[in-house]
Amino acid sequence: MAKRSYRLIESGRGVPIKAWTRGVPLEPEAEQQLRNVASLPIVYKWVAAMPDVHWGMGATIGSVIPTKGAIIPAAVGVDIGCGMMAVQTTLTAGDLPDSLRTIREVIERAVPHGRTNNGQKNDRGAWWNIPQHHLKEWGRLKPTYDDIVSQHPKLNRGNDVNHLGTLGTGNHFIEVCLDSQESVWFMLHSGSRGVGNRIGNYFIELAKRDMRKWIRNLPDVNLSYLKEGTESFDDYVQAVQWAQDFAMTNRSLMMKNIVQVIRQCGEVPVFKTTQEVVNCHHNYVESETHYGEEVWVTRKGAVRARKGDRGIIPGSMGARSYIVQGKGNPESFDSCSHGAGRAMSRGAAKRRFTLAAHEQATQGVECRKDKDVIDETPGAYKSIEAVMQAQDDLVEVVHTLRQVVCVKG
Repeated sequence: MAKRSYRLIESGRGVPIKAWTRGVPLEPEAEQQLRNVASLPIVYKWVAAMPDVHWGMGATIGSVIPTKGAIIPAAVGVDIGCGMMAVQTTLTAGDLPDSLRTIREVIERAVPHGRTNNGQKNDRGAWWNIPQHHLKEWGRLKPTYDDIVSQHPKLNRGNDVNHLGTLGTGNHFIEVCLDSQESVWFMLHSGSRGVGNRIGNYFIELAKRDMRKWIRNLPDVNLSYLKEGTESFDDYVQAVQWAQDFAMTNRSLMMKNIVQVIRQCGEVPVFKTTQEVVNCHHNYVESETHYGEEVWVTRKGAVRARKGDRGIIPGSMGARSYIVQGKGNPESFDSCSHGAGRAMSRGAAKRRFTLAAHEQATQGVECRKDKDVIDETPGAYKSIEAVMQAQDDLVEVVHTLRQVVCVKG
């Protein structure tokens, strides 16, 4: 009999957990969250934990949760549709200038990133003079958005179109990378921004309200779910699918703008983008068929990896990233990890690492090296090499990338 590639955890009160965590630490708090989810009556067959699994709000980040007849909004999370995009170019390492600072600066000017002024007017992370090609995409998105907010007016109180084509904060990033053949890639990580956050939080609270009578039976109030056949469920599906579309469009617009400004910056020769383009979610929910049954699959920090699917698994600042192809492993519900996964909290990273250590860890990368990015330093994450080894039955590596420029939100 072939050796099992995952650790089987019996939850005791529900379905089992299949955890691809060999050689990768699984914190006790995250394992308890996996057990909590596995105990819910709506979970189908088992919960799959990816090697980057770590504690999250309600459900672990790095988990795949198949459900029947219901969706858990907190498992999808508030960064709905968050994911990755990568584009290969005809540039090679030799085409890049000795100093990459100008390339970093033109990217930073082309894509609003970070957050200032508490997200209000003049926030540097939003558009205040929205480009025409962004408005065109918003014209496609707006009718459904208007329909959603007509039913739920509270969702219309904040940023929307001015966040389309913006990066965000935290672990969101834009990178210029080189593959093993020295080809230049552009890669970025972002989601549905402020509007997705509002949708996520709103429906998490709606699920708690709808389950008020049964909430005492839940192991965690954040695991409240919306039942299929209810108006709340239908409204959530419409809203979450819209937010996922917004996120995909957000990444495409940023990438288009990045390619354009690098072409115009005068630092590199004329180039084209190749057919190697990947744009994938890793925080989302979708209806899929597994083991002959239609179920809702929530990937909270996981990428779909059906046979032949292309995905992106980034490391941290200063670590390698991978363009992968799915092997279609049914036991993971055709999924793989979404990154290295945090090894410690942001607060712990800020207490543990010094600026000198961060500078050393990001040597050779044109990036910020100040105290505000210490929580994103490579040591705050698990080993990407160990994560990849733990899931070698889920994906195969197509390209290995190393970053030379990194713009953080």
